[in-house]
Amino acid sequence: MLKNYLKTALRNLSRNLFFSIVNILGLSAGLACCMLIILYNRDEVSYDGFHQNKDNIYRVTADIVSPGGEINKSSSTGMMPGPAFEESVPEIEKFVRIQGTSFNIKHGNDVFEQEALYADSSFFSVFSFPLVAGDRATALRDIHNVVLSEEVAEKYFGRKNAVGETLELNTGERFEPFVVSAVTKRTPQNSSIKIKMLVPLQLNQSSWNNHQWVNFFLKTFVVLRPGADPRVVEEKFADVFRTKAADELREIGKKRGFKSNVKFGLQPLTRMHLSTDYPPGRGLADASSPVYAYILTGIALFILVIACINFVNLTIAHSLRRAKEIGVRKVIGGLRGQLVLQFLGESFILSFIAFLLSILLVQMALPLFNTLANKALSFTYLLDAKLIAGYIALFLLTGLLAGFYPALVLSGFNPVQTLYGRIGLSGKGRLSKGLVVTQFALAAFLITATVIVYEQFNYMTNYDLGYNDKNVVVLSLDNGDLMSKFQRAGGQAKTDQLGAFRNELLKDPSIENVTADQGDNREGTAIINTGEKITFAFMNVDENFLRLLQIPLEKGRNFSGTTAADTVQSVIINQAFARAAGWREPLGRQVSLDMNKKYTVIGIIKDYHYASLAEKIMPQLFLMNPANAFGTAYIKIKPGNPALALAHIENTFKNIFPNRPYQFDFKEAQNAAQYEKEARWKQIITCSGVLTIFISCIGLFGLAMLTARKQAREIGIRKVLGASVLTIAWKLSADFLKLVILSLAIALPCAWWTMHRWLQNYPYRIGISWWMLGTVAIFVLLIAWLTVSYQSTRAALANPVKSLRME
Repeated sequence: MLKNYLKTALRNLSRNLFFSIVNILGLSAGLACCMLIILYNRDEVSYDGFHQNKDNIYRVTADIVSPGGEINKSSSTGMMPGPAFEESVPEIEKFVRIQGTSFNIKHGNDVFEQEALYADSSFFSVFSFPLVAGDRATALRDIHNVVLSEEVAEKYFGRKNAVGETLELNTGERFEPFVVSAVTKRTPQNSSIKIKMLVPLQLNQSSWNNHQWVNFFLKTFVVLRPGADPRVVEEKFADVFRTKAADELREIGKKRGFKSNVKFGLQPLTRMHLSTDYPPGRGLADASSPVYAYILTGIALFILVIACINFVNLTIAHSLRRAKEIGVRKVIGGLRGQLVLQFLGESFILSFIAFLLSILLVQMALPLFNTLANKALSFTYLLDAKLIAGYIALFLLTGLLAGFYPALVLSGFNPVQTLYGRIGLSGKGRLSKGLVVTQFALAAFLITATVIVYEQFNYMTNYDLGYNDKNVVVLSLDNGDLMSKFQRAGGQAKTDQLGAFRNELLKDPSIENVTADQGDNREGTAIINTGEKITFAFMNVDENFLRLLQIPLEKGRNFSGTTAADTVQSVIINQAFARAAGWREPLGRQVSLDMNKKYTVIGIIKDYHYASLAEKIMPQLFLMNPANAFGTAYIKIKPGNPALALAHIENTFKNIFPNRPYQFDFKEAQNAAQYEKEARWKQIITCSGVLTIFISCIGLFGLAMLTARKQAREIGIRKVLGASVLTIAWKLSADFLKLVILSLAIALPCAWWTMHRWLQNYPYRIGISWWMLGTVAIFVLLIAWLTVSYQSTRAALANPVKSLRME
């Protein structure tokens, strides 16, 4: 019997090939979406779960509470908390500190910049990263040891086991030999700590042994003893901090006016990735907001449910062609349960084919999905028993959802009516129509969101930044060692080196100008004459900086290389600084920096967007102090033939800075890269909207088919009485367009409200115009009309004799 059911099911599927393909495509699209999201969520929740002692590892956090109650959350600490807490808190077994950095590495005649981590020698006793070769206990014990990942070892030595080999690392102004003491396996995808190269933290301490508590620049992890209560440990942190940092707090309170309270806390290692409360910082993977997983999961589940609903609509709409088959089976003794089993079997066959196709779709879509989600997922990476069980459950659930209701409806046909061809589908289809409204409401919502996200993205990437970033080449002048940049400044270019570099570059007529700054925007605090403190973004530049980037002066003058006072006591501020200080006439005003040293304002520039448009322009202050080294060079080239200019820049750089890696970018490209997150979500929402429209159109197609068959006799009568094909087709189409209009009436206000709230996250944003909503409405109506017009026209062209011959 089962064999007969299988043959009958396969015969029916092949006989109605178009119907079967449409059903399979809808189901496979829904299943593929769910599979991708299962992979995504499985990866998200598995972060850092491979460490053996994961449940007892915590990251030390710091909440810095100002006197006004404002809280600045930091995931960093200084050097002191780790050893002090281990010594004073018995619940702590061990600790490890890590700090993101980079080194210039000389290998042969080439110099490379290599991302790295400073780490305590206890690193491998806390974390369970497997080794290819080397001893975990002694890998970071010697100050001139270095640990490489297997891909970095292959990069420099051509093999994974590079233990005993030597690399030359730039630790300041010279290269020193470091011996490879161990090689780690490739860091798992789901690890917050990404290992490329590990260098002993004591190397950093040997040149800059900082004993401050209120200094946050590295990550501290502690291992608690089994059963220890983290809340009790946090209370003990407060006692230790008050006792051991008392003298330091009094001193910085007098000198710098520091009156904030620092509260150290603990964050479980396995919760770091899905928490955005604390910034990850350099050396750790970016945290992921759970909201993204919720949004993707919601979209995927909705698409799957809609695919199942479409299956139901299409199956019932197609059922009239099988009415006589059902009647004959019942007359010759077929039981309803047998018919239910047959139709469920057909449903599972369709679901199984769709499931196989969805696996193929997932494999095809994974590269695009990984790009959009910033992942590196694959089936082999996350293929375990739980995941396989989840896929099987998804298949069974889909088969039941898609086949159970049609099986009940079809098996309940009256055999007499079916044999006389008088079977009809009862009910007014409120459920089906309501589902179509829901489908198109979500589709219209997603398309509206896509339009608004696209317009905001286009606005940010084409907005006038207040300076000219065209044809500006950006070069790093750092030697790559983080501590050299910030503590010794030995890794950056001195003023005389920059002068020589500029002079050589300007010998080429394709180079217009050269300037430099210290390499990043650092925050500082200024005290104005009223005693008020102003936090600002600080930059040390040369006299060509404003001129090259064409940053306009509002008042005053630029720095001058021939005026000695400009290098020691002059500053330039932006309009935001003047507003924060409450100055109507800023020129000649004085600000106190560097232990109350006074500087005079000689110029005010117009506000320009030196950071992303997702950030509001903050007060900015410029110095021109030749004692400060430069970390970044800006080279303005003439348009036309950038290849020749870049070749000249590279040759000149290697001659002036032979021990530094040559790395360049265009300022315009750097600015565009600031909006990668917005670009990814624009693509994700666009793909979701397109897929939802596709699935919704399948549902509308099924409902149109169902309605056309229910009204077949009515259409025949209208044609006999003289109704034209156009009139009948319009009548059928109009009913569905009314449903789509209703969905638009629901979706567009919801989309406007939601996206208006989303835009509030951006200080510089577009307004939601009427044309955006109107464009979405016209697009959705056009798609819906094209979907139903085929069925409507086909029904209107049908021969009325066929529909009326049984009357």
